[in-house]
Amino acid sequence: MRRSTFPPPPPRAPEGVQENVLLAPRTTLCVGGPAAHFLEARDETKVLEALAWARKQGIDVAFLGGGSNVLVADRGFDGLVLRVAIGGINHAMEGDRVTLSAGAGVSWDALVAMAVEHGWAGLECLSGIPGDVGAAPIQNIGAYGQEAGDTITFVYCIDRRSGATVGIDRAGCRFGYRDSIFKRRGRGRFVVVGVTFSLQRNGPATVRYPELERFLRSEGAGASPSLAEVRQAVLELRRRKSMLLESGDENARSAGSFFVNPTLDEEEWARARARIEAAGVLGGGESIPQFPASGGRVKVPAAWLIERAGFHKGSGEGTVGLSTKHALAIVNRGGATAEDILRFARRLRDGVLARFGVRLVPEPVFLGFQPHEIEDLVGH
Repeated sequence: MRRSTFPPPPPRAPEGVQENVLLAPRTTLCVGGPAAHFLEARDETKVLEALAWARKQGIDVAFLGGGSNVLVADRGFDGLVLRVAIGGINHAMEGDRVTLSAGAGVSWDALVAMAVEHGWAGLECLSGIPGDVGAAPIQNIGAYGQEAGDTITFVYCIDRRSGATVGIDRAGCRFGYRDSIFKRRGRGRFVVVGVTFSLQRNGPATVRYPELERFLRSEGAGASPSLAEVRQAVLELRRRKSMLLESGDENARSAGSFFVNPTLDEEEWARARARIEAAGVLGGGESIPQFPASGGRVKVPAAWLIERAGFHKGSGEGTVGLSTKHALAIVNRGGATAEDILRFARRLRDGVLARFGVRLVPEPVFLGFQPHEIEDLVGH
């Protein structure tokens, strides 16, 4: 019998893989082109099947959660975009601690609401942050004096090198300000499938952020506000800044905070402080807002720097501008492209750098861009 010389058929795509799926509607910025292939995976087996298929096909894989912290290129992504939608929430009690575990596809705010409702302290200040649980350790999301890394004990991931599910403890995650091993050495290697937190039963709410403390005082919350009071205060503060995803909000099409707050070492802070004071942007008796950061560094609010560099809330260029309520959010006013967003982001970055000598670094993930197209923004 004569052996066929035809190549074998390509491997069949896992069930549920869609082709040419527009990504813009799956992101809060509402910009970007299509994914050549898209799959929503609801269990680890489906994730592994998708990764194996992509490897055999020789195509790249990107991961998309709730789409609240991502900018997709106008050309889209010529590979497989995998949405890890693994659900499930479990908890176990031991003394005054609660071990709370959630799948990567669980809504982050739903998890926070559950913890607050049960009186489990540790996540209340992270209320209202959009997106999924799986993104929390990657970005080490944080707000109003808390970070996800404060309470995370293990992050469960599929190691793409071995195909095994591994648990990485808090130390191994190497959490930093909006940073983790998943954004550095482990970038692209680990696929988060679940996260475990250690919370305190009937514990006190965290109130260490000055803005939150002032708001609670103005609301007459008392010296020891409840978890529910802190959650509602955080939600209201975010609402006033258009940092909640609410229909009808003119600022809703954004990725939230577009830049991370710069953290400066002693020499950098001295130079920046001198530049700011010399620029004449401080009012009478006003001081530069600053917060202590790890390693003896100083954190300066990026929104304050942007406004003092001359970019006011609501200002912009055609289809792109700053939120009318928060100078740290870049808004798609309607019909914006990814290139429009990048152009405006560079304008903000350059303005702050020229005025104060401080370089702003974007917070969102850039999906579908070539390295040379964004290397000046991401800084690495």
